[in-house]
Amino acid sequence: MMKAMIISDSHGLTEELIILKKKHTDVDVCIHCGDSELDISHESLASFELVRGNCDFDPQFPNAITKELLGLRFFITHGHLYNVKMTLMNLAYKAEEEQAEIVCFGHSHIAGSEMIGGRLFINPGSIRLPKGIHEKTYVLLEVQNREIKVQFYSLEGNLLKSLSKTYHLE
Repeated sequence: MMKAMIISDSHGLTEELIILKKKHTDVDVCIHCGDSELDISHESLASFELVRGNCDFDPQFPNAITKELLGLRFFITHGHLYNVKMTLMNLAYKAEEEQAEIVCFGHSHIAGSEMIGGRLFINPGSIRLPKGIHEKTYVLLEVQNREIKVQFYSLEGNLLKSLSKTYHLE
C-alpha cells in the first residue's frame, strides 16, 4: 500500500505543515495544492510537491504538475486557472488531456472527492479557512492496486467519516 498526504490553502500557516509532516511520516508523497503564501524554499514546504495558487507570489511555483506518483498519473493544480469555483468541467478537460487518473486541486476551500469520467478529483479543503464545514481539513490517500481510499481528517487528526470514501479505478 502507498500513501499520500494532500493539503491545500494553508494561507501562511507553517507550524501546522511541519506538525502534519511529522505526524504522517509513513506517507510516500506530500502534495500541496497551492495558496501556501510562502516562498517555495520555506522549510515548512520542504518535501512537498508544490503548485502555485492565486495567493502565491513566488514565481518559482509551477502552475501545475503532471507526474507519476503512487503508481498512478496525477495532475496537481490550484484550480483558479480552471474556474473550479463555478464548474469542474475545465479541469476535467485538462485532466483528460494530461491522461491523469487522479486530480488534486484546491482554491474553493471546500473539501470533497468524486469520480468524473473515470478520474478521481480530490479537493482536500483548507487547513486554515474551510468553507461549508467547520473542520479544517486535509486528505490521506491510500492506494492499493486500483482501490483508492480518500480519507479526510481535521487538522486535529480526527477522521471525518462523512467525507471519506473508497473508489475503484477502472
